[in-house]
Amino acid sequence: MLWTPKALEADREGRKSPPRKPATAERNAGRFSGTGKGTMADSREVMNIRQASQYLGVSPDTLYKYVGEQKIPAFKLGNRWRFKKSKLDQWMEEKSSEMEPQPKRKPKTAAKAAGQL
Repeated sequence: MLWTPKALEADREGRKSPPRKPATAERNAGRFSGTGKGTMADSREVMNIRQASQYLGVSPDTLYKYVGEQKIPAFKLGNRWRFKKSKLDQWMEEKSSEMEPQPKRKPKTAAKAAGQL
């Protein structure tokens, strides 16, 4: 038990001590443990390099490269790169739609070889 001045005074007088606040670790136990909304990377809107690299499934070095080439949405907070989850989701959606297969057309040389001019 955490002994505060009020708790010591109550103990000396034989009264019940006032309820104590849980320690910080106890208060935060459910916050990032996978219970509730999800893991820390899933529930955070702003992520650091490590969190964003895990979220995207690339190495931190690759992510630094993309940031340097301005291929991925990011911003600096102080001297650290930060990534908004919503912007990353939007960026991935745009990139995935760019990669959708286009209808295949026969190249001109194949059309010529087939006798179609």
